[in-house]
Amino acid sequence: MKLNGAEITIKLLEMHGIKIISGLPGGSILPLYDALSKSSIEHILARHEQGAAFIANGIARSTGKPAVCFATSGPGATNLLTGIADAKMDSIPVIAITGQVPYSLIGTDAFQEIDIYGLTIPITKHNFFIRSIDELFRVIPEAFKIASSGRPGPVLVDIPKNIQLQEMEFDEWPSYEYYSDVESNVKETEILKIAEVINDSKRPILFIGGGIISSNASDLLYEFSRKNNIPVATSLMGLGAFPSDEPLYLGLVGMHAAPYTNLIMHESDLILAFGVRFDDRAIGNISRFCPDAEIIHIDIDESEINKLKPADFSIIGDIFSILDNLIPYIKEDDRLEWVKQIKLYKTKYPLYSPPENDIFHPINIIKYVGDTLYSDTIITTDVGKHQMWTAQVYPFKRPRTLLTSGGLGAMGLGLPAAIGAALANPDKRIICFTGDGSILMNIQELATLADYNLNVTIIILNNKHLGLVEQLQEFFYNKNYFATEFITNPDFEIIGRGFNIPSCDLGKEDNPLAKLSDILSQSGPYIINIPINPEEDVLPIVPAGASNLEMIGGKDYVK
Repeated sequence: MKLNGAEITIKLLEMHGIKIISGLPGGSILPLYDALSKSSIEHILARHEQGAAFIANGIARSTGKPAVCFATSGPGATNLLTGIADAKMDSIPVIAITGQVPYSLIGTDAFQEIDIYGLTIPITKHNFFIRSIDELFRVIPEAFKIASSGRPGPVLVDIPKNIQLQEMEFDEWPSYEYYSDVESNVKETEILKIAEVINDSKRPILFIGGGIISSNASDLLYEFSRKNNIPVATSLMGLGAFPSDEPLYLGLVGMHAAPYTNLIMHESDLILAFGVRFDDRAIGNISRFCPDAEIIHIDIDESEINKLKPADFSIIGDIFSILDNLIPYIKEDDRLEWVKQIKLYKTKYPLYSPPENDIFHPINIIKYVGDTLYSDTIITTDVGKHQMWTAQVYPFKRPRTLLTSGGLGAMGLGLPAAIGAALANPDKRIICFTGDGSILMNIQELATLADYNLNVTIIILNNKHLGLVEQLQEFFYNKNYFATEFITNPDFEIIGRGFNIPSCDLGKEDNPLAKLSDILSQSGPYIINIPINPEEDVLPIVPAGASNLEMIGGKDYVK
């Protein structure tokens, strides 16, 4: 057979099960698009390359499988950077394939030449610059292996245009020795020692992160927690790994946690940190985080062990396999005193709950949506107050039902990630909670949403401000509000209709909840603008560098 580099690349993507590619064409990647036009793979034309990267993010986050995005050289490639960095911070298997100027022009400052290989070294798990056509047979499969194995992450493959066009004749697909992670050999003695520590503890807490979801270990985590009556607290990335309606569920840890969560964590004598990286938003002042507790840290990434919080015991390996081996050695225990204390703290130090008749309070809106929809509904968010309110009160019960930017905190992810989730999960409803500041970051993707008539409902919690930034100015900058109130705020109902998407402003409805309920019962895209009070804050809040016990609004919610 005789194929050019572009055709070989597309065939390899087909062989790796890729059904959808998001992207935006340009001169240096046109050979790949020419080959893609003859493929079974569906191309999703984003309106901006950052949108394409976030669409791939949404596919990968909701399925756990690698997703692919395309961009041309120069500005096309640089527009992918935020989406790639977001995937790196949150361990998401995204493969970004970029076209590059011909190899002979590298280093000449050619039109739309940029060293995307060099730019992405710090924000990828691995990256490749293709120098010969035969490398494609090794690099494309290796990119999938690297992206999805071990701790997942993004991979970039940069392919010069001349290699895309170069032809190669061969009889069969070459085989290569592909990349593989170093296998972890967990010793039974390590399992037995950790089991002994857990069984002997009086006040253990599971502190879980995205690693539980990445390893598909949610069911084992549930079995483990219930068997030994260990309460479960989560990082932002761990939401959905443990059902929120379980009595042992403690919710989000850290800066915007319920007061009882941070207080209970502080009382613990053993922290079981499973698939979590002790990020600053979760643990606050690291030297004052659970000072009386022993730490057992289990993670697939060796670099996370002892990186921030020293562990008394640790195991490096896949959390699914480790839990599977650990559970038989864990004793059944009712832990009556510990469970009693937790119930007391939940009653005494609850999360703020607004009056039920305040229907436009964002917490009430989010709770109403959560109570109305099925538990397999996929929620995406942008970054800001709406993200934190969603993390606090939305009733997540299943893994991969929250798609949000955790480590990078990237505004603009919500809408394109919702598009990606809808493309990969056509049988599910997708809700995007966003703010009036965030939605503007990638609002052009409303055209993409309209193109495919996807089952995505966008709920804009509109306070006419960069709300969470303004809250920081309120608490920590002497109320010096600057550059956080929008002079011009668009009419999102009109904008939605301009994109041929049904839209409404809930503030103009006679019966807002009935209208909301009606919209949530429909299929297809919809935009809902909801005016909210700009003075509503996310409470409690832990100041940067403070202990998680130093919560503003953590006791009486008075500012």
